[in-house]
Amino acid sequence: MAHELNVLALVKGGERYVFVFDDESRAKLIDSFRDLAANPHLSLTWFDALVLTKKAREQEETETDATADGPTPRM
Repeated sequence: MAHELNVLALVKGGERYVFVFDDESRAKLIDSFRDLAANPHLSLTWFDALVLTKKAREQEETETDATADGPTPRM
């Protein structure tokens, strides 16, 4: 089976935050949101970190649900 990657992106004005990660690094990614929000030199806010964390966890739940339902038939 191929190694799958997840992508989360946040666009704030002219800035773009793009995160590419695998399932095993999701917890480290969520920790990095906190670190980025604490950095006063970045525009990423605590609210942004909250939204990104929520989206990362939703992706995980969606993947878990899809696995439990079995493979999607292809036509």
